[in-house]
Amino acid sequence: MTTALNSDFRDAPTASASSLAGRILIAPIFLLSGVSKVAAPAMMIGYIQSVGLPVPVLALGIAIAVELLGGVALLLGYRARLVAATLAVFSIVTALTFHNNLADQMQFLNFFKNFAMAGGLLQIVAFGAGRFSLDARRGG
Repeated sequence: MTTALNSDFRDAPTASASSLAGRILIAPIFLLSGVSKVAAPAMMIGYIQSVGLPVPVLALGIAIAVELLGGVALLLGYRARLVAATLAVFSIVTALTFHNNLADQMQFLNFFKNFAMAGGLLQIVAFGAGRFSLDARRGG
C-alpha cells in the first residue's frame, strides 16, 4: 500500500540523491567487466568454452554489449527500469553459469555478489532512476 509518506519520500532530494548514488556505485562493475572482456577476448572465449556454452564468440559479444551498453545506460538513468531488469537477469544467469562451484570460496563470493547486485538492480526496476536521470528528463 502506497502512503503519502512513501510518495513524499520518493520525491525528496535525499531519495533522488540516493538513487543517483546507487546507479553510480553499481554501474562501474558492469563497465569494468565489459572493458576487461574487450581487452582480453581470447581469455574470455576460453573461459566461456570451459563452462560448455555454445558459440563462445557470440556469448562474448552479447556479454560485452550488455555490460557496456547497460552500464552506460544505467549510469545515465536512461530506460533505467528496463536496463536494470536486463542486468539483474544477466547477473543471475552469470552467477548460475560461471560461479556455481560453491566449494571454491571465490566462486561462492562471486555467486552471492551477483545475486546481491541483482537485488540492487531490482530496486531500480521497482522505483526507477530518480530525478537525476535521463528518464526524468524525458518523462519516464
